[in-house]
Amino acid sequence: MTRKVQKKVEVALVKAQKEIKRQADRGRKEAEVWKAGNRVILSVKNLVFKKRPVKKLVNQYISLYIINEVVSTNVVKLRLPISMRIHLVVNIS
Repeated sequence: MTRKVQKKVEVALVKAQKEIKRQADRGRKEAEVWKAGNRVILSVKNLVFKKRPVKKLVNQYISLYIINEVVSTNVVKLRLPISMRIHLVVNIS
């Protein structure tokens, strides 16, 4: 009796997992392939500035920077100037 119930629960869980995965994959897109030497534009959305007059008046992006190393599919190490004082490894989205 217990085996039958356990088997039914296992089948229901697998079915639920497949449905959840299908729903989650609807909004996903294929990741871009990044290579060292490519150039990317850095967003200032989450950067903190000491002297910024008004947030909406500051540019949304900083100039092009070269990728030094690809850490994973969406994480790269950039060649940034020392004066920026931010971490070299950034997330690309």
